[in-house]
Amino acid sequence: MSGGAEAVGKRAAPGLGSDIMTLAKPGITFMCVLMSAGAIALAEHSLSFARVLAILAASALCVAAANALNMYLERDSDRFMARTRNRPLPAGRMRPIVVLVGGSIAGAISVVLLWISANPLTAGVGAAALLSYVLLYTPLKRRSSAALIVGAFPGAAPPLLGWTAATGRIDAVGLMLFLILLLWQIPHFIAIAIYRKAEYERAGIKVLTSVRGDDNAKAQAVAYSAAMVGASLFLVPLGVAGYGYFVIATALGVAFFVFCVWGFEQSSGKVWARRFFLSTLAYLPALIGALVLDVALLQSL
Repeated sequence: MSGGAEAVGKRAAPGLGSDIMTLAKPGITFMCVLMSAGAIALAEHSLSFARVLAILAASALCVAAANALNMYLERDSDRFMARTRNRPLPAGRMRPIVVLVGGSIAGAISVVLLWISANPLTAGVGAAALLSYVLLYTPLKRRSSAALIVGAFPGAAPPLLGWTAATGRIDAVGLMLFLILLLWQIPHFIAIAIYRKAEYERAGIKVLTSVRGDDNAKAQAVAYSAAMVGASLFLVPLGVAGYGYFVIATALGVAFFVFCVWGFEQSSGKVWARRFFLSTLAYLPALIGALVLDVALLQSL
């Protein structure tokens, strides 16, 4: 009886398949693929359905490889954070060399697939995002809070990747889609840094909240959010979206901005950060959905 009770009390260790999924960070990977797909849908292109699926699969593999290599480099600091200590590497379920080799091979394959399914420019965007995320952003996190800005650049690559795959060029529209996601990421991760401040400090990771304090971090989150809302409206004069998108994007922006400012002074850091974090998760898919819907309606007229 005692052995059975002990077994019930212990949580079963994740299997190999679950660990591989953890390395890929499926939530982040899915969001990135959604951004790439949205950019492809916005562009006028003659890509077949099969080719679009191949581009999105290659994009997913590129993001998953970057995430796995990030976990390889952060395997020691991950032991000090509650949300990461049960990952395959800090928990000792996988050997570091396996993740390093597997992530590197997956990354190389993803770039080749982007070249074949899309074009050399898209492969270059994917390679630049992968390398800068792993070689610049990840090491910088332990040295400077500026890693927040550096990491936003590769993190904003998915819509630019989708746009270049569909159009074969980098232009004002592609760069604006890139800018919107870049500006979204910064306040999104500031919220995480406020909420997980103590854990980041134990892990030796330099975050804005530790360097400048919570109030400064909250002020920056609001400022970047305002810039993001403004950037989202520039898609109308660029000719990508119409009046319907402008109305919805404005309403979303006002609601988001009011929500993130509400309780700014009164709420504790963690309470405000959690509410703000959840609002960023709701805002971005809603904005992309409004944009794709608007374009679809315009094309049907």
